[in-house]
Order: sequence, then C-alpha cells, then structure tokens
Amino acid sequence: HKACIQSYVLRTPWHTVVIDTCVGNDKPRNGVPAWHMRRWTYLSDLAAAGVKPEDVDMVICTHLHVDHVGWNTRLEGGRWVPTFPRARYVIVREEFEFWKREGETGREEFGLIDDSVMPVVEAGMADLVASDHVIDDRLRLEPAPGHTPAHVCVRLTTPAGQAIFTGDMMHRPIQVAEPEWNSRFCDDAELARKTRRGFLERHADADVIVLAAHFPVAGRIVAPGGRTRFQPLAA
Repeated sequence: HKACIQSYVLRTPWHTVVIDTCVGNDKPRNGVPAWHMRRWTYLSDLAAAGVKPEDVDMVICTHLHVDHVGWNTRLEGGRWVPTFPRARYVIVREEFEFWKREGETGREEFGLIDDSVMPVVEAGMADLVASDHVIDDRLRLEPAPGHTPAHVCVRLTTPAGQAIFTGDMMHRPIQVAEPEWNSRFCDDAELARKTRRGFLERHADADVIVLAAHFPVAGRIVAPGGRTRFQPLAA
C-alpha cells in the first residue's frame, strides 16, 4: 500500500491530545523532495475535524524523527513558534538528549531539532519525561526502543477498552506477520525486532486497538493458528 503519515487526535475527559505531528510546512528537508518546503493542509484538516490549534492542550511525540515532529512548530514572522499555543509538548528526555546531540554534531541531517523541537523547549512548553511516564488514568507512555533509542508507544485506557498508538514500532502491516522485518531507518535493528516480538506476543488476540503512524487504518493483532497478523477494523 502507499505509505502514509498519520497524526492522531484524541479527546479524554481532561485533554485534547495530538500524537505526532507529521512533516510540517515551510521546512527545508533536502533529500526528500515531497517534504521540502511543503505547503500542506494539516491545520485545515484539523479544523475540519473540529479542532483548532488553541484547543489542543497536549502534544505527545512518540519519537523525534522528521516525519513526526514537523507541525510542532510553524513559521510566523520569520521565526519558528509552537503551533499549539496552549499545549504541553510531552517528549521523552532520553530521546530529546540523544537527538540534541545528533543535531549538535551534524549527524541529524534535516535540522529538525532547531526548527521543530528547540522552539518548543525554549518557549518553556516541553515536558521532558521518563519513557514510562503516566499522564493520567487514561494515558500513559510505554517504552518501545529500537527504532530510536527512547521510542515510546502511547496507551489509552477507557471504560470501553484500550487502544495503543505505536508510532514507528511497526511501519507496515506485514511486520505483524513478519516481526523480523525491519525498516532501514531503525537505530538498533535487533532491539527493534525484540521490541516488536514482545509487543505482538502481549497483544495477540488481546482486543486492543492498534493505531500505527504509517498504517493506513487502525486494527487489532490476531493470531489464528498461532501466527500473528493485522486485522483492520471493520469500516
């Protein structure tokens, strides 16, 4: 299937939350023409879903890759400002420190720390947290390292059941059936496989909705005959 980049919005009794913010507009992304100086409809898409930037009071970053943090900020008057002016931006401290070092040494090629992360930190709007941080009784982070050093999933628990936002722990539904298959963008390939295997073992036939950043649809992990596969939710 064609690759997609998802940003999720959820409302709890206490928060309006955005999980991951895609690529962003106006940002120099040399090497990826489709992302370079992009002019896209992210904010109008949010508005169509009934969400204005000022409605959002929390942004959660599963990790700090370029296609997950772009709309953390927007260009205003020649400078990068937080897109969501009332939000706390929840970022795992270890992840932030790793990518800050990568940015300072030039190993992070896109400049995303300078244009999509540091403006939020410098505005005093970032909460740098542990990878098992509990936000409230509905939302918590769960460590899922490998794709990046401190990648996390976000678990939502409601009276109706659970859902988990898995970021880039899996990039394609085929990885549910073939957990040894990795993305070439994973920082630690073997750790990514171990994390994925453990996740699939715990969630097979568990009736937990899985929402991945690059899957086209939400679904569940099922294991007919003991072999895991991804079952999309019924339309």
